[in-house]
Amino acid sequence: MFRELTGDSPAARALEAELLARWAEPHRRYHTTAHLRAVLAAVGDLAGQATDPTAVRLAAWFHDAVYDGRPGWDEERSAQLAQARLPGCGVPADRVARVARLVRLTAAHDTLRPGDADGAVLCDADLAVLGGEPADYDDYAARIRQEYAHVPDDLFAAGRAAVLGRLLAVPELYRTPRARALWEAAARRNMTAELAALAAAQPGGDEAGEQLA
Repeated sequence: MFRELTGDSPAARALEAELLARWAEPHRRYHTTAHLRAVLAAVGDLAGQATDPTAVRLAAWFHDAVYDGRPGWDEERSAQLAQARLPGCGVPADRVARVARLVRLTAAHDTLRPGDADGAVLCDADLAVLGGEPADYDDYAARIRQEYAHVPDDLFAAGRAAVLGRLLAVPELYRTPRARALWEAAARRNMTAELAALAAAQPGGDEAGEQLA
């Protein structure tokens, strides 16, 4: 629970309620309380590799607290929310700063620097969904599409394929040894399958799918 990270106080109870309400906003399809719970569970799997596991868990609570489907902007607003709310719950200033930094990292996981143990744990937990069972991954991908329902199919497919291609191009998707052991192989299978399906759905799809497989 959130208050285990901050201590129980009226301010912490109010903030927990605010965050849960934000994660339950009706326009969300993937970035919901289910995603929050999944990231927190993944952080639990990896917490032994974090320097400040409490900061990582707080960052998980905040990392998509503001979600309007505007990459970069959402993470910045979420970090600002953490900076505005956490001091009132008695969280020390240095930890508030660490939380905000971690939240901003989730805007572009490839900005993570070597040796950033807390950033590695949070980023790996955020990407744990990629290494799920195929049915769970398909559900995730479908929900992402729903959140971008305003984007035409061809533009979404091109953008999504570009994201998947960048993720698949890195030598190691996950930064922590435990995350690599848990999710790396499955994540690559899942993303490769989605990339092939996106290619097959485009004009000339069979040929494109063969080239991407």
